[in-house]
Amino acid sequence: MTADNNSSLARIREVAATARAPYELDAVDLALLKILVADCRTSQRQIATQLGVSAPTVGERMARLERNGVITGFSAQVDWAAVGYGQVVFLSIEAAPGYDVATIMSGLWELAEVEDVTLVTGDLDLLIRMRVRDYGELRTILMEQIWRIPGIQRTETLLSVAEMPAKNFGAGLLGKVEQAD
Repeated sequence: MTADNNSSLARIREVAATARAPYELDAVDLALLKILVADCRTSQRQIATQLGVSAPTVGERMARLERNGVITGFSAQVDWAAVGYGQVVFLSIEAAPGYDVATIMSGLWELAEVEDVTLVTGDLDLLIRMRVRDYGELRTILMEQIWRIPGIQRTETLLSVAEMPAKNFGAGLLGKVEQAD
């Protein structure tokens, strides 16, 4: 399907994350990112000591990385099962012909239980990852919220039966960034 002004994909650019050109990282930036990914609570003074630079240098580097969109925030990683949201559900969604996929994506994104909304290639249009307490809650969300979003033609629900433990994804990937340089 092509994304001309009348297509169901014409507005995707308005809701999708912006594609970014890679940012040039030097060795200090990369080392700083590795420290923050390992523990974002590490103080600037501790980072400065580890990197052999001054604390103001660390502050300036962090500010520059934030301004340039490399660092997008600092957050805690939550074990969702520990707070009652242990069931992972994947939904594949097919949009009805002529419906605006961007509007469907926005509607899904507004749901608190939805972690990811991804436009994909192939026979379906969207892949959604969400967390629910149990199958009763899933049923309610499907029937009262998701299936009421205009333009959803078909869904397929995939239930997670086992997951690998959460990993520090960024730490492994930053090692590959270093190898590419």
